[in-house]
Amino acid sequence: MSAATGQDRSVNAVLGWSVLALVFVDEVLAMIAFGIWGWEHDPRWLLVWALPACAMALWSLCASPKAPYGGPLMRPVTKAAVFALACLALAGAGHEDWAVALLVFSVVVNALALLPSVRVLVDES
Repeated sequence: MSAATGQDRSVNAVLGWSVLALVFVDEVLAMIAFGIWGWEHDPRWLLVWALPACAMALWSLCASPKAPYGGPLMRPVTKAAVFALACLALAGAGHEDWAVALLVFSVVVNALALLPSVRVLVDES
C-alpha cells in the first residue's frame, strides 16, 4: 500500500465520520423541532417532552442502524417521515425559515450519508 493510498483512506475516514456526526446533529435537531412545536401548544408541559420521546422511540424501533423493525423499506420511510414532520412542526410553530433550513440541511446531510465511502463506515461499526 502506498503512502498516497493510506492518506486517501485517512481523509475519506475523516470526511465520512464528519458526515455521520452531522447526521447525528440532524437527528437531534429534529427532536428539538418536535419540542419547539410542543412548547407552542397546550398542554405545553406534556407535549414538550412527549413529542420528542415518541419520535425517538419510533426512530430507535424503525430508523436506527440496529433497529429491530428497520429494513430496506421501513428505515428510509421512517427517516423521511420524521424529518418531514419535524420541518412541519417548526413551520407550524411559526419558524418557517428554520423549517426550510432544517429541510435543506436534512436532505444534504442524508444524501451525503448515502455515499459509498460513508456507508462503508456504518457497515464496519
